[in-house]
Amino acid sequence: MAVNTILFDFSVNPSLVKNESRLPVVATKVETVLREYLTSMKQVNSFDFSGSLVKTYTCDPGAVINLRVYNNGLITVNIDYFKGEKQEPLLSYDRSRKLEKDLLGRVTDVVKAEALPAIKRGTYMTYFVSSDERLLEYDIDEVVFEQTTPYQKIQIVHSKSLGNILILDDLQNIAESDLIYTETLMARGKENYEDKEIVILGGGDGALLYELLKENPKEVVMLEIDEVVMKACAKHMRSICGDVLDHYSGPNYKIIVGDCMKSLEQYIKEDRKFDYIFGDLTDIPISESLSGQLWNFVNKILQMSFKVLKPDGKFMTHLNGSSSPEAIEKYKSQLDKMQPPVKFTTSKAFVPSFMEEWVFCQVCLDQNKKE
Repeated sequence: MAVNTILFDFSVNPSLVKNESRLPVVATKVETVLREYLTSMKQVNSFDFSGSLVKTYTCDPGAVINLRVYNNGLITVNIDYFKGEKQEPLLSYDRSRKLEKDLLGRVTDVVKAEALPAIKRGTYMTYFVSSDERLLEYDIDEVVFEQTTPYQKIQIVHSKSLGNILILDDLQNIAESDLIYTETLMARGKENYEDKEIVILGGGDGALLYELLKENPKEVVMLEIDEVVMKACAKHMRSICGDVLDHYSGPNYKIIVGDCMKSLEQYIKEDRKFDYIFGDLTDIPISESLSGQLWNFVNKILQMSFKVLKPDGKFMTHLNGSSSPEAIEKYKSQLDKMQPPVKFTTSKAFVPSFMEEWVFCQVCLDQNKKE
């Protein structure tokens, strides 16, 4: 059950609405076509507003329709109504497309028209955004787990095509369909993890730990601050984490619940060194400048990680979507400034639950350059 919002956008030749007296004429033509599809439609209000004519209607069962004609030729129709699970839609998408064609054919000088599928609102969230804030709709049919901790809002939702998806602070994190994400992050087949000492910063879903342990490392230490994430994934995301989150230690791994910064500080004091460090924390920020709390965090993680990496060690991390190239270039500019100097490579993979290509980065000391 949800509120459905049906949106129509179309345009007429601007000459038809170049003065306010023409707006009602165009509105009446649109209204005539709408009434053939929404037979019980009744006007309840009409007013001029900011260079446009706004008309509001009601329609059975419980629909509100807003028609707005702008003086630049743009026309919008928004239809809101509540739809129960077994209730027929007020307008199916097929009928919406037929209405679109009728508007094109019967309203004078319509130059374009577009009918969008109904947006479902007021139920569990089925819409998330791409890295560059485009709206993505998912086939989510159930909220499996939900809890807000002092650190974040945690949800696990079920998608009919992607399986269970971990959502953190309303952003897609990983789904059961996303092995490619983990394999690209760890550069599987390109890096040799056998007998290596590894640290994972974050990684509370357990997927990276689970896959790394298949590579016979000497030891993997996972530093995760939010125990609720681990417990939720251990129960609802076992296809990606197996049983590694059931116990916080095993023959060649241990999980430390706490702030990874504090653990890194302790490793620096102990002069402990690792072969690999994985930054499986927040995505790099999308911002106009390199300042701010998140960029400061990203930079501090980088600086501290290289203090506990062996001279030939690597820092492996995810960046952001390919559709956000400015953010990725900002991260690269930070790497170019690092001391001692580093070199880096990037890789990409299309991640199913993100519905876009994601960029990953592998960073190591540049042995050919001196500080």
